[in-house]
Order: sequence, then structure tokens, then C-alpha cells
Amino acid sequence: MIPGGGQPNMQQLLQQAQKMQQDLARAQEELANTEVDGQAGGGLVRATVTGAGELRALAIDPKAVDPEDTETLADLIVAAVQAANQNAQTLQQQKLGPLAQGLGGGSGIPGLPF
Repeated sequence: MIPGGGQPNMQQLLQQAQKMQQDLARAQEELANTEVDGQAGGGLVRATVTGAGELRALAIDPKAVDPEDTETLADLIVAAVQAANQNAQTLQQQKLGPLAQGLGGGSGIPGLPF
């Protein structure tokens, strides 16, 4: 039986919510400082983004550079950045998914893709 006539302990609920909020903030900070890579063209183009999706670096192998065909290079760059961002989203889901579920399912948290 719950003390207080079946009412949850509000102080305890507030403390749990505060802890979840702190855990979420810590996980978001960790994501912002974690870098993930994506590549295209068999590694000719590599993009590095943070777990939060911020582009940090772009490496282009000289073999990918053809002055007569800049469209292919542009496509490789876009593909590498997209791959890196997909890896960042996977990392976000791994880090924030359990926390978001603890806060009521995740889909109600603004700014999160899940």
C-alpha cells in the first residue's frame, strides 16, 4: 500500500524527474563531444560529425578529385555527410533512447528524432 492514501510521493517524483533531466543533459553533452564518421566512394571521401550532427571534418582523397567531373565529387561529399549523420542518429538513439523512454516515451521531447 502506498502511504498517503494511494497518492504517489510528489517529492520523490520530482527528484526522479530532476535526475532524469540531469542524465539527459549529460547524455546530450556527451553526444556533442563524441565524433562519428561516415564515408563514400570506398573511403575516398570521409565526413566526421558530432553525435549531435555538427559537421567537424571532411577528408577528400586526391584520387576523388577530377576537375572534369566535380559532380561526382559533390555526390561523394553529400553521401559521406549523410552516412556520418545516420551514424550520429544511431548514436543518439543509443544514448538518449533509454532516457527518453524514462521521460514518457520519447516522442514528446522536442528536438529528438525519435
